[in-house]
Amino acid sequence: MTGVVHVVGAGLSGLAAAVRLSEAGRTVLVHESAGHAGGRCRSYHDPKLGMTIDNGNHLVLSGNGATFAFLDRVGGREALAVHARAEFPFIDLAAGERWTLRLNQGRVPWWILDPARRVPDTRATDYASILRLLSARPGTKVSDVLPCEGELYERLWRPVLLAAMNIDPRDADATLTAQVLRKTFGEGGHACRPVIAHGGLSEAFVDPASRFLKARGGVVRHNVRLHRLAYEGGRVVGLVFSDGSMRLAPGDQVILALPPRATADIVPGLEVPTDHRGIANIHFAVNCPADMPRLTGVVNGLSDWIFAFPDRISVTVSATDGDDTSRPELAHRIWTEVSYVTGRYMTRLSDIPPPWQVIREKRATFAPTPEAARLRPRTRTEFRNLFIAGDWTDTGLPACIEGAVRSGDKAAWTAMEASG
Repeated sequence: MTGVVHVVGAGLSGLAAAVRLSEAGRTVLVHESAGHAGGRCRSYHDPKLGMTIDNGNHLVLSGNGATFAFLDRVGGREALAVHARAEFPFIDLAAGERWTLRLNQGRVPWWILDPARRVPDTRATDYASILRLLSARPGTKVSDVLPCEGELYERLWRPVLLAAMNIDPRDADATLTAQVLRKTFGEGGHACRPVIAHGGLSEAFVDPASRFLKARGGVVRHNVRLHRLAYEGGRVVGLVFSDGSMRLAPGDQVILALPPRATADIVPGLEVPTDHRGIANIHFAVNCPADMPRLTGVVNGLSDWIFAFPDRISVTVSATDGDDTSRPELAHRIWTEVSYVTGRYMTRLSDIPPPWQVIREKRATFAPTPEAARLRPRTRTEFRNLFIAGDWTDTGLPACIEGAVRSGDKAAWTAMEASG
């Protein structure tokens, strides 16, 4: 006999779990502490800019299978724009040089043989060094197996891995980094085409999932914070929220889709990653021409990636832990770089930034170090009806949309298997 599945947390991992369960006919009740769903993957109307923006820039790639399966399930795929080719424009602010990395579609990377497709001032033989990561031993850092210097590292591997891992790549877990490369460059250009949520993250992920759940009888409770779980006989028997308590029936189950620290506070004896890294996103209200690249990588700058939307430019700065730059100063410094990068596409921009918004997430992702890799928990817990989801769990990927969806899917399947 199956009962209610309580999903605590309406971020992307919680939504993915709830959608899977609802699709399978399970009764789902989602509890969310905020007044909205989506967590770190959502959009909101910003009154300062007078437009809808994302709370963070999230890059999806065409090879993210779990993500696209989720979008197809809830009906959100049409809200994403998939680039026709795996092309990534870059600019080196120190050298004033521009180039475009162009991957070929298939798995055999013949693009590295073409100087017009690879990083300037690199040789085809330079790219073989990355193969050392594929045989890295557990517990090693990237810097233990890969030379973290030179033109190729600074102009390709560092910006790409910084975006994927949100940590100085030298300190990242080597085996986890190798998995990222296998799922991207290793799969060929057909898996590396950039995917942009042109209408916003909520339009693609959150709103369709919410409609999907509602159409199948799922309920999402907002503004209710879980304080603790009640345990008895090796299972969860109750949930204590800010608005009261719920006693669980014998067939009920619980999926916690919360940040690591909040999960550890609730689950006795659970070890979780404790080191995190921040991300800053700076949004400028400015009209972008149609021929401007939707995504540009920046080398030797404060900016890491510049996203161009029709009505705004959004810039991502990764691994911002310890940065105490004021919001106005950060916006002005980033705008100086944006003005230079967009110079060939737009009329000379003013030195004074247009209306801007800075969004800082101090604990955006867990830091994917070798130490953190050992602390990522699995989906099952020691309690028979309690399961864990989140991009910080043992997904085989760093913190990202694909990892969040995978974790939610796995938690849902594991809960259904456990219910018999």
